[in-house]
Amino acid sequence: MLVSRRSTRALGRTQHAATAMSERNKSLVRAFVEAVNAQDWQRVLGLLASDFQRHSTAAGEPVVNSAKDLVAFLQAEFVTFPDASETLLDLVAEGSKVAARHHFRGTQFGPMGSFPPSGKVLEATYIAIYRVENQRIVEAWAEWDNLAGLKQLGHTSAA
Repeated sequence: MLVSRRSTRALGRTQHAATAMSERNKSLVRAFVEAVNAQDWQRVLGLLASDFQRHSTAAGEPVVNSAKDLVAFLQAEFVTFPDASETLLDLVAEGSKVAARHHFRGTQFGPMGSFPPSGKVLEATYIAIYRVENQRIVEAWAEWDNLAGLKQLGHTSAA
């Protein structure tokens, strides 16, 4: 099969544009994690669409239906884990989505729902998928192993 130079160049431009978009989207997710770690809530708000939504079975309540809801959720998380920090372990992007594997580490010095402060360190890996539109994160899906976390913090006996 013969392929014209014109279609080869067009394919190359399309692939280059897709690669550039994926890199921009990954940079946006990196900037988001850096802003959360720095507790720079204005920057976090600037990286999210105002109608941002987070989907998470693991997180349960409160529901996150806006950028401001997410900031409130994250601020509460820092009350529970004042020394919390996240590290990005892996980022994979395709189209408008970025898949990320995160590592979370923090010491539970505040209450977590009905669980009192334990003073113990929680280390957990979790998966999140971010959807990006117009250089803003508009949606995220995040899941982690709650039972393993509760065991680390001493809030449940070993199963």
